[in-house]
Amino acid sequence: MRLRPLAALFLLAASGSAGAADLVVSAAASLTDAFQAIGKAYESAHPDTHVVLNFAASDVLLRQIASGAPADVFASADQTAMDKAAAAKAIDPATRADFALNGLVLIVPRGNPANVSRPGDLVGPAVKRVAYGDPASVPAGRYTKAALEQGKLWQAVAAKGVLAQNVRQALDYVARGEVEAGFVFATDATVARERVDVVATVPTPTPISYPIAVVAGSKLPKDAAAFEAFVQSAEGRRILAGFGFRAP
Repeated sequence: MRLRPLAALFLLAASGSAGAADLVVSAAASLTDAFQAIGKAYESAHPDTHVVLNFAASDVLLRQIASGAPADVFASADQTAMDKAAAAKAIDPATRADFALNGLVLIVPRGNPANVSRPGDLVGPAVKRVAYGDPASVPAGRYTKAALEQGKLWQAVAAKGVLAQNVRQALDYVARGEVEAGFVFATDATVARERVDVVATVPTPTPISYPIAVVAGSKLPKDAAAFEAFVQSAEGRRILAGFGFRAP
């Protein structure tokens, strides 16, 4: 399994040098660890296929696809990004399916120096900076904004906001102690459990569900559909569950 940065993906598109068996999967940053494991398992079952993984915020991935970056499968961290993909005719709508559920949590650096125990504590003077994904492009940020608006805390927290380009960057800000608290998906917090503490599970107005679809114009539509089916298979769900994702 190979991971390619965006620049390399555009070079592939320009040169046509991608091998016939290179299956490009663009997936939300929060899926990094789970899809790396799924990619390896898929390659073991399909030895003639190389899974090329590209991770970023879901909206960023969509912009890449719309700009011509090669992709065969798109896996988003929320329905909004996939709705945008459908509206832009960037996916085959007949292949769209939900494959995982997640949760939103409030995390703090190990030791919890600001003594945060709930979202309401973020308005206090001990908290100067709160990290979360940019709601304009990051699903975790959109969920965070909606949850805080529901609790009438958004304006106060946004005034202290440190916007991250994706959920993993928000996680890193907290893990390095650069902010007093942050919002990430539950699965991200699990990955960094030795560096951050979860102090609260945050209810969201809508479920945090992950959709997947075959990219319109994929040069490998059958392989893309096979990968999507593998993600939704018993083996795929077992791997996802191992990283904290729930079945839809």
